[in-house]
Amino acid sequence: MAKRTSKNRIEIDSMGEMEVPSQALYGASTHRAVLNFPVSGRSVPPAIIHAFALLKRSAAVANNKLKLLDQRRAKFIVAACDEIISSFEHPDHAAEIMEHFPIDIFQTGSGTSTNMNMNEVISNIVCMEAGMSIGAKDPVHPNDHVNMGQSSNDTFPTAMQLAACIEIKAVLIPKLKLLRKSLKAKARKWDKIVTIGRTHLMDATPIRVGQIFSGYAAAIDYGIRRAERAMMRLAENMPIGGTAVGTGMNTHPKFATMVCRELSRATRITFSEAENHFEAQATRDCVVEAHGELKTIATSMSKIANDLRWLGSGPRCGLFMFTLPTIQPGSSIMPGKVNPVISESAMQVFCKVLGNDVTITSAGSGGIGSLLELNLCMPVIADCLIESIGLLGNAAGIMDEKLIQELEVNKEIAEALVEQSLMVGTVLAPVIGYDNAAKLAKDAFDSGETIRQCALREELLTEVELDELLDFEAMTRPHK
Repeated sequence: MAKRTSKNRIEIDSMGEMEVPSQALYGASTHRAVLNFPVSGRSVPPAIIHAFALLKRSAAVANNKLKLLDQRRAKFIVAACDEIISSFEHPDHAAEIMEHFPIDIFQTGSGTSTNMNMNEVISNIVCMEAGMSIGAKDPVHPNDHVNMGQSSNDTFPTAMQLAACIEIKAVLIPKLKLLRKSLKAKARKWDKIVTIGRTHLMDATPIRVGQIFSGYAAAIDYGIRRAERAMMRLAENMPIGGTAVGTGMNTHPKFATMVCRELSRATRITFSEAENHFEAQATRDCVVEAHGELKTIATSMSKIANDLRWLGSGPRCGLFMFTLPTIQPGSSIMPGKVNPVISESAMQVFCKVLGNDVTITSAGSGGIGSLLELNLCMPVIADCLIESIGLLGNAAGIMDEKLIQELEVNKEIAEALVEQSLMVGTVLAPVIGYDNAAKLAKDAFDSGETIRQCALREELLTEVELDELLDFEAMTRPHK
């Protein structure tokens, strides 16, 4: 063992002595993990640490009510947890507390290191509050008291689901609602503008700009429902109470229900104990399912962003149906160039969320992560899950504020395209037949005429008949 310096203290755990930085609130178990896993340089997300503190607080309250943990120790643990929780209310304080949670994401697959990290930090906060030295484990022991009735195998997946629910409720859903509101506003504002629809990137039949945006708004509306379903799926299947393998050994039968009740009170999200603890701990299927909903939200956002990128192309040599907000120079060499950067950002978020979905699916599968009575890839699952929620929330907010709200339609360009479309001939097919309408479209293309001009020249229909049939606004709704 290296020679002790004034910057270190000696801690003892089940494996023996360990040097730990003197000011660190964690102990030997945590420091072993720090030394063992110098993989990515990225620690467990703050949202998971925040959720862990909420969970340990709720566990202490439950154990006290069950008369398993005395009032003095319970109060100490609750106060320590409150100190950690409140730290996340301010960025500077959050950064300070996260220094005491340094373990790499790519650690032991059960998340045992992070669970013990939390246990040790809470114990040492209590030690300082009680006037004891850090590492004294008195009056609160990290295993015997902070971890009472728990195992890493049920606390880490519970913290993962808890954190995700909190983030979905606080970050993702509010941002999606703002984006939906802006899209609906554009749909109403532009509902009388008739333009040309496109399929396969080719001209199709007329459509109102408002209808296009109503589709975008509906996609985000479904996205909100998907986020709510994801949250519900995670909240209804809390693994806490299963301890090591789902049997609940060393925990009170009412413990899990009481913990879920405390968590529900603290977060205003309804949590409930897993119906089957063996499923809840042996798999991460609820997370795979929930992230599938998030992936679909990312897909919808990317589609909207990509559509607007195409429709805003130009300004002179593209479609330029929309003027996208000018928010930054687009080129270091081409003066005056402006690019669809918000769309590009949202599309990259989709790529990352899709990658996270592959990671979570792989980590949740029996071939890799889920094995026998425990999933062994929980930290990376948690990391990807929390990252996706944060990215989607941020991207939705930026799309709303910096793309949709300031987006302008170029009405003249949008409307001028309709008369030129060969596909307006579709409305003539029930009158002159499909084959004649197809020939008309071909002849109009070859001659450079519009469908109206070509039909008049060929004397297929009268001008009055064509005026009645080629009512572009009427083509945007069902009619006989």
